[in-house]
Order: sequence, then C-alpha cells, then structure tokens
Amino acid sequence: MSEEAGWQSEGAASAPPGPVRIVIVDDHSIVRQGLRSLLEREQDLEVVGEATTAAEAIAVVGRTRPAVVLLDLKLSSGEDTEGLALCERLTGEHEDLGVLVLTTFLDEKLVVDAVHRGARGYVVKDVDTTELVRAIRAVARQESAFDSRSAAAMVQSMSNRSAAPELTERELGVLRLLATGSSNRHIGGQLYISETTVKFHVRNIMRKLGVSTRAEAVYEASKGGLI
Repeated sequence: MSEEAGWQSEGAASAPPGPVRIVIVDDHSIVRQGLRSLLEREQDLEVVGEATTAAEAIAVVGRTRPAVVLLDLKLSSGEDTEGLALCERLTGEHEDLGVLVLTTFLDEKLVVDAVHRGARGYVVKDVDTTELVRAIRAVARQESAFDSRSAAAMVQSMSNRSAAPELTERELGVLRLLATGSSNRHIGGQLYISETTVKFHVRNIMRKLGVSTRAEAVYEASKGGLI
C-alpha cells in the first residue's frame, strides 16, 4: 500500500491496557493462518480467536471479548450482505468492539455500507503488514482507519446530496482533511492550529452532523454535499 495512505484519528481515545485482543473472521484457512502468523509477531497484538462463518464469529466474539475483529465481507455464503449484517450485529451487541473490514473488494457502496453498519475501518487485502498493524492499533484506540483508496471511495460514492447543517469555514477545512484520513496532528499542521483546537472542531462537526465517529462524519458530510 502507498505511503500516502492515512489513518483517521479520534484523538482523545487511548489504547486499552495489555495486548490488543483480535478475532479473525475469514472463510479461507490459509488467510487466517497467515494473518495470525503476521500479527503475533507484534508484542502488543494477540489473536484470541478465529471464525469462518457469521454464526462462529458471534460465538467466538462473545466468548473471547476481543478489542478488534478483522472481518472479511465475503464469508461462506459468498454474499457481501452476510459480512455487512455480521458487522452490524457485532457492533450492536458489543459497544466497545472495533470492526476493521479486511477484504479483497474495493467497492464504493461496500465501504459506505460497512461504515454505516458500524465498521471503524476498511482496508483491502493487498495492504502491507506495517499499515495493517497501524490500522488495527488505530481501531483498538476507537479511532477510524481507512487506506487512501477506501477513503476516496467512500467520499466519491455519495452522489445524492441532502440538506446539510451549517458549518464554519474552519470546520469545513477540518472536515475536508478528515476525509483524506488525516490525523489531528496533521490537520493542525495544515491549518496552523493546535491539536486541542482540532479536537474541539471535530467534536463540533460531529455534534452538528449528529454522528459519533469521524467515519460517520465524513459519510454524512459527503451525503450532504459538504465535501
């Protein structure tokens, strides 16, 4: 994956103590084995379970209580909707759970639907190990994580525009940088403001848009024609 890819950051959240507990949901055993081998080289990551189907994933997540689920949208049924429905159920039943979609498919509608159903991030399977680990850590901190192509797909997918709340010029500037996957530090550097001020603007943006995460803010903003 390109070094230009960025990861969105909630800023105030911090990573949970101890290793990040991960469950891998993918119907290909070789993929699960490869991911486990790669991730367990990191001292702060621990794979605590695997699943091949939605039913298995629900049971494993309930038993192991991971911080992050790596979810392939294409499970045994071969339908995207199964993975999306599973994402929605898991995030609905486990408030602090972060779902990171890791899939072969980069489809604008899938990216938007995954975010709408609670995913905190979306990356494609050709991502390199370093960037995948960064994404997992970001999601564990309750931040958002998208590779550059997924972020662009989410923004470009929103062709239907609806009435949007008024944002200040500064908030619009922050919002445009959020859509590129910029961190609070990068946004502050670009706009010549402090990270604390960036956090203040991000909170105001989310309040005005009626959302609770940065990914949802970008989704709503693009739908409303703000970006």
